[in-house]
Amino acid sequence: MKKILTIAMAFMALAAAGQTTTKLEAGKNNEYGLIYSLPRTVIDIVIETETTVRTPGEFSNYARRYLNVTDVVRTPSRTSTVKSITLVPRGVADQDNRWTMQFKSGATPFLMLNEANVPVSLNTEDIPEAEAAVLPTPVAAAPTPLETPAALQAVTQEMSQSASTSKRAELAAQRIFELRDNRNDLISGQAENTPPDGRSLQLALDNLSAQEAALTAMFAGTESRYTEVSTVTFVPDDEDISNKVIARLSATEGIVSADDLSGEPIYLSMHVTERGHLPKDDKGEVKKFPKGGVAYNIPGNARIDIDFRGKTFAELNIPIAQLGVTFGLDPRLFTDKKAPAYLLLDPTTGAIITLGTK
Repeated sequence: MKKILTIAMAFMALAAAGQTTTKLEAGKNNEYGLIYSLPRTVIDIVIETETTVRTPGEFSNYARRYLNVTDVVRTPSRTSTVKSITLVPRGVADQDNRWTMQFKSGATPFLMLNEANVPVSLNTEDIPEAEAAVLPTPVAAAPTPLETPAALQAVTQEMSQSASTSKRAELAAQRIFELRDNRNDLISGQAENTPPDGRSLQLALDNLSAQEAALTAMFAGTESRYTEVSTVTFVPDDEDISNKVIARLSATEGIVSADDLSGEPIYLSMHVTERGHLPKDDKGEVKKFPKGGVAYNIPGNARIDIDFRGKTFAELNIPIAQLGVTFGLDPRLFTDKKAPAYLLLDPTTGAIITLGTK
């Protein structure tokens, strides 16, 4: 078998978008040879960030005078932090690791490729479904009290017409106390227009509370939080890595590139724990690659850590194709008339999962 470095194969390129697998069959039209790329392992680093936005209220300077409140937002601020990091390994077709498996004339083996054009099986379509990683989803900021419909109801005509900030603050404080009195009257049953049923009463109480919250926010300020999810793809090499900046977190822009110094660095470290080795025979000598063999990877292993602000947010011990070697199986195993073999491959590493007979 010869390693194929540069070759174009029409039906490999024509794998339909949206399909989970593509079937390649050995036949006369391709001289009973199947051409494919073994995978290179890449790691998607899914970063969930949380941003907090604090905004001073219009009457923050009057909070103590009219409401006796001192814990208020004085200056606008925006801060971001990493909430979670998830590491998701996957395989991509390695164009520098392309092979052809060659079968005898008349043989009809077939190869199944996934959506990344990486082989997942030979001689079987019964492919186990991979377990999907649980990933975070973005969460938009909830409306602040000042962004609710009740906020418009809370502002009286006298407040909106006054040109004095001090006067508007005084009127807003008076309105807060009026709303509290109205709520107490409803609860005690002393209101002039008591709602006819429990549901109507609750709606009225909720509306009063929302108006009070909006007016209070004009003094105390508001705080809102939202989360975003970004993905950075890391392609491991075959060496250890220590504190490599893979991305940065900016308070204003969220996740930015590693070379954008406006953000705080997110670090990746990788420690190779084991390298893949070619198999040896009983004499301790490296086995020879079978002629026309079915190539597969024997991966190595590594530990990957992701750190931010001195805290490890994710760690994973995984097999990686680039840390190993490539070997092959005798193609005659898959054309045996009595008991043809089948093969399941790991699409992330190209390693053998199962080698059996039908």
